[in-house]
Amino acid sequence: MKPEASSHEFSFLDLGITPWTVLVTCLIPLLLLMWFKKTYPTAKLAALSAVPFLTTLLLPLMPSWWWVVVALLASSIALVACIDLLTLASARTLQVTRTMARVASLGKRHPVQISVDNRGSSVLKMKVAEDAADGLIIQPPFHRLQLPAKKRILLEHTITPPRRGAFELQYLYAVISSRMGLWERQQRIPCESRLHVYPNIKQISDYALLARTNRLSQIGVRRTRRAGQDNDFERLRDYQPDDNYKHIDWRSTARRQKVTVRQFQTDQSQRVIFLLDCGRMMTNEHNGMSLLDYALNSALMLSYVALHQGDSVGMVCFSDHIHTYVPTASGKRQMNRLIHAGFNQFPQMVQSRFDEAFLYLSQHCRRRSLVVLITNVIDQVNAQQIENYMQNLVGCHLPLLVLLRDHRVFQAADNPTPDPDVFYRSAAASQLLLWRNQVIRGMRARGALALDVFPDQMTSPMVNQYLAIKAQHRL
Repeated sequence: MKPEASSHEFSFLDLGITPWTVLVTCLIPLLLLMWFKKTYPTAKLAALSAVPFLTTLLLPLMPSWWWVVVALLASSIALVACIDLLTLASARTLQVTRTMARVASLGKRHPVQISVDNRGSSVLKMKVAEDAADGLIIQPPFHRLQLPAKKRILLEHTITPPRRGAFELQYLYAVISSRMGLWERQQRIPCESRLHVYPNIKQISDYALLARTNRLSQIGVRRTRRAGQDNDFERLRDYQPDDNYKHIDWRSTARRQKVTVRQFQTDQSQRVIFLLDCGRMMTNEHNGMSLLDYALNSALMLSYVALHQGDSVGMVCFSDHIHTYVPTASGKRQMNRLIHAGFNQFPQMVQSRFDEAFLYLSQHCRRRSLVVLITNVIDQVNAQQIENYMQNLVGCHLPLLVLLRDHRVFQAADNPTPDPDVFYRSAAASQLLLWRNQVIRGMRARGALALDVFPDQMTSPMVNQYLAIKAQHRL
């Protein structure tokens, strides 16, 4: 009879160690490292660590001595990971700063420069990313670089703002990699910058060019005749490209040895003040822009024309309260004040208080002015308020009401079909347009001026109306 074995071979499982206990033991220091040091393993380290873990799942099917091979393999990977972790540079050796202009234009690429300074004694392998606050479009989204010790590098990218307004850039983000690429340390570096995005006023420069070349009809601006005003001499100035040759003063040119032109003046000391509604009626959008965006662009364009004519311009932005007020003034600096006051105004889902707006106007603008109210109406309550307050301005001011059309309403009214749902929608839209027409006729009957325009086509009618008022000396 064969004697029974008094002992059995040593097994890895005899120690009570399973693959899950090994995994938990490895995860504890890793979680502490991620929590306190913001250091994370990369996909490369995860792939290496999976090899011994997957091997432990096969230990019950392997010889009893196979656990030694697995342990040596895991220890080797852990040792390599620890050594590579020591090569990870400290974030204190990194200094990152941002340099950019404070002012940008809507929809235009804004250049930004980032300075990365490695003050440590080792090479930095890293990625640097910009703070994409409030939907800013960054191109390229990040920079990948390898920076030697005691060196500095300048990185350049562009920011495209999706809307106008003020943006707060608070941080720059850096991801530092270890030498073998097994670890990454994420660093959020405080770097505050303020970006003011103004409306794109390219149409103003286009207007200035066409005005000098007497081609304003190309943008829909009609020429108005002014009785006794077209030949009022103002001053002599240097010739500019595209000036009319008829205005060259040849005697002054011969005397100064420099081409000189005559500049003429028009009526001055007149005032234009805008009332911009920032309430719920201006929240509708067309082609990605709200009605307030179109109103602000057209108001700035008309402001430029009025200031160029020598008039004073002011602006009041309001909703359920007064947002901002720019007193009427003339001169080139007034244009900058208007742009700065309106660039950060956005439509709000509140009911506009026309009573507060007109009360504020009566308290701060007592001299006769052209009051341009830009808003929208879709119900009788708002229309009645606007009619009453605009009628009260007649006599002391010249009121001009600009109502913005909704493309969807006009499309619905012009699309009758046998389909009952579409037919009733078309009938409702037509009824709404008839009601708007009655509101405009009522305003004109009470002595106020009124325009009913599409938001993307409102600039030319407003400028033409202003020039007609100037030509008729109604102010």
